[in-house]
Amino acid sequence: QVQLVESGGGLVQAGGSLRLSCAASGRTFGSYDMGWFRQAPGKEREIVAAIRRSGGRTYYADSVKGRFTISRDNAKNTVYLQMNSLKPEDTAVYYCAVSDRVTFYPNEFHAYDYWGQGTQVTVSS
Repeated sequence: QVQLVESGGGLVQAGGSLRLSCAASGRTFGSYDMGWFRQAPGKEREIVAAIRRSGGRTYYADSVKGRFTISRDNAKNTVYLQMNSLKPEDTAVYYCAVSDRVTFYPNEFHAYDYWGQGTQVTVSS
């Protein structure tokens, strides 16, 4: 069982920045692939970014490429999402998730095994 706790959400003006953190329990954090998803009201949960267990490969939704950066610190059991040039359409609840499987499908919601409780990000225009 893995427990995930997100932090760093809040209210920011358009063009601003936020850094989300996701701290994971357990001693095998370095063996997990990780993802950040978001869900806006009335919309489906969507992938934002993902990172392989080694940190050597990352994936981004087209809507955030060039603005968001995912990273991880396996020594701290933490994954980060640096969000720059925020837009009102980035407003959503952001969730981090763990994929503990042999094959990683970063875009697939059902490919993740554990989820955090979410943190609200609100971008005002």
